[in-house]
Amino acid sequence: MSLKRQPFSFYIANKINSILACYTIEINFYMKQLVFALIFLQSLFLSAQNFEESWTGYFSYVSVKAISQGNDKIYVAAENAIFTYDFSTQEFKTVSTINGLSGKQISTIHYSENHNLLIIGYENGLIEIVKDDENDVLSVVDILDKQTIPPNTKRINHFYEYNGEVYISTQYGISVYDLGALEFGDTYFIGDFGAQIDITQTTVLDDFIYATSSTDGVRSALVENENLIDYEQWSAVVSGGYKGVQTLGNEIFLARNDNQIFSYSSGNGLNFETQMNSSVVNFEVHLDLLTITTTNSIHAYSENFILESEATSLLEYDFILQAGLAYNNTFYLGTNELGVLVVPFGNNQAQQILPDGPLLNKPFAIDASPGRLWVVFGEVDVNFNPYFPNGTLSKRGISNLKEEAWTNIDYEDLIGQLGVEDVTDISYVTINPENSNEVYMSSYHKGLLKIEEQTPSILYNETNSPLSIPNNNEGIGIRLYGSDFDREENLWFVQSRANEGLIKLNPNGQFQFTDISTIIEAEDEQALTEIKVSREGYPFFGSANNGLIGYNPTTNVLNKIGEGLGTGGLPSNNVRALAFDNQNRLWIGTIKGLRVLYGVGDFFDGGETQDAQAIIILEDGVAQELLYEQSITDIEVDGSNNKWVATATSGVFYFSANGQETLLRFTSDNSPLPSDNVQDIAIDGQSGTVYFATTDGLVAYNGSSTAPREDLESVYAFPNPVRPDFYGDVTIDGLTAKANVKITDVTGNLVYETTSEGGSVRWDTTAFGKYRVASGVYLVLVSTDDALETKVIKIMIIR
Repeated sequence: MSLKRQPFSFYIANKINSILACYTIEINFYMKQLVFALIFLQSLFLSAQNFEESWTGYFSYVSVKAISQGNDKIYVAAENAIFTYDFSTQEFKTVSTINGLSGKQISTIHYSENHNLLIIGYENGLIEIVKDDENDVLSVVDILDKQTIPPNTKRINHFYEYNGEVYISTQYGISVYDLGALEFGDTYFIGDFGAQIDITQTTVLDDFIYATSSTDGVRSALVENENLIDYEQWSAVVSGGYKGVQTLGNEIFLARNDNQIFSYSSGNGLNFETQMNSSVVNFEVHLDLLTITTTNSIHAYSENFILESEATSLLEYDFILQAGLAYNNTFYLGTNELGVLVVPFGNNQAQQILPDGPLLNKPFAIDASPGRLWVVFGEVDVNFNPYFPNGTLSKRGISNLKEEAWTNIDYEDLIGQLGVEDVTDISYVTINPENSNEVYMSSYHKGLLKIEEQTPSILYNETNSPLSIPNNNEGIGIRLYGSDFDREENLWFVQSRANEGLIKLNPNGQFQFTDISTIIEAEDEQALTEIKVSREGYPFFGSANNGLIGYNPTTNVLNKIGEGLGTGGLPSNNVRALAFDNQNRLWIGTIKGLRVLYGVGDFFDGGETQDAQAIIILEDGVAQELLYEQSITDIEVDGSNNKWVATATSGVFYFSANGQETLLRFTSDNSPLPSDNVQDIAIDGQSGTVYFATTDGLVAYNGSSTAPREDLESVYAFPNPVRPDFYGDVTIDGLTAKANVKITDVTGNLVYETTSEGGSVRWDTTAFGKYRVASGVYLVLVSTDDALETKVIKIMIIR
């Protein structure tokens, strides 16, 4: 039985509940499974929003999880995004969170040529459907939201299309989805006594459907049986654990967990065909070929299991495979680090198919300058431990975006160019604001890396600089993290576990060390974290255990504040983020909330300890602390003195200059953020673009707040004209600092006036917030704060 419409299914469910209430009968396990199947899936659809107008995605497509083919294209699933490659035009097209994908981990895909649909399955049970050539994304959340299926058994393992329906192999069983109606049919729990078991693949041959389980062998049933929700209709035909089942010609082929391949027939049982020499990662029939992909090889078989071609090694490429497909006498190898490699049958030379993007979808730290972005991927955990659970350090390269093109330096090339053995855990990046060609990167184990003109030039370490390993402990290494330039182009940075933990590198390449052991015990301090330099030249840096520390280089005075009233007012001693705003106020992000230090000049006066202040806002008439108990990972100040705040669990907040107004809030639910764990933010002050490094990828918001200009030559407004379907704010950009902006109608009536904080201001197209202005031409009169320069531009508004 298959229930297609919600009202009828609810009627059945309510009827059953009434019977239970009236007669209190005992229902056996089989009846419970039947009831569950009747009311299981009701095709809950969510049409995803497209964000292409205001966002840009910078995903990595190097790690390929699945490949499908159709409509003269290949469809490639990377970790959490899709790309297509058109054979005829040789053009790429990408689909990501920008187009409405969830950004979660993809497990499998299938392209239906009959319906022009790409079906995407996820590790968490989500299914998304993309209409070919339209990029409209439909989210099917039935499995994901089903409470009666444990969260760890919702993985979508495989799609098999048959007679207009897709059989969905999952960790709990099989669900059927109608591609024409875009709705679910039945769900089959086919384990012993109707138990939920992990189904890896399904296929149909003649009158029978076959299903493999990773633990419970192979089961089959008559495919047209209308009662397949009854587990007793399914027969166990082979025992053991199997990775997949496929139909090739008139035969069934099986991939067993031990990587042996068998053919199967009901009359003869299993027949051994071959033993693969490494783990089978993909087992799929496409058209008339069975493709068997292992971690290091790919093989294509025609009917009767005749080997047509194989590829076990390639010139110029070392690879680990995760997916594969044979089509049109060509192999398409889905690799772990190289995207797709295309290899014609009988050849060992490959063509790489890979959209432009960064090295990985694990950006840890970023920094931006006009038209450029640097990304590093080394990481430390929440306790600033650089070691992975297996005891290794992160050996990852670096990526640079310049003029919308990526330059990637993988780890082997990086250490080769530097002439060093290791430069692990590169976890922080700082661009010289006076020279964007000079970039410094902190290794949380090996020292300070300098980049010049996009080329690694030197790694400062214990062999070529005054930097040293504390107590000669190689396990600790040179643990550098935060860094910042002062106005004299000195680079200040911090080294954990060292008495001389505050370090200055001047423009001539000379190091100066400051002993901080008078204020904290270096060996007991878990980590020194972020560092920012005030306009006076005072470096302030955070710590994991000792709160906020500041240093006055003129008087050689150190001071610190910590948790609790009277000792600093911080909500936690674990300080993760710092930012000076345009008024020289220090914004402090901790793992338990936000504080602001309003007078950094008094920090070293030796008087009463100055407490940092919470920002109190009114929410529904009740006073609340802004970002109470939030774990803050970064704070950035834009050209309008507004604050972007990243969190570890709640996405990104965009606050007004004083923090009293929340201007924007981005999460993975309402924006293209692929994760709510945002590790870093960087702002291109010239364009206003705001980059977000999340644990699942890099995206950018096309912001409008820019850094102030030197003059008014480039003032402009956008959008202009303002059309009837636009309901946002008009941005006036290209302003100097503290520019006076007046907007009038053509008769001279003033409708708006403000002073710029940075290089741009916004106008909501109202007359001082009271009513929307009428259609017409409006004059924007701009003058510098000293009134020596003026500019007039026009805005056309069409209602």
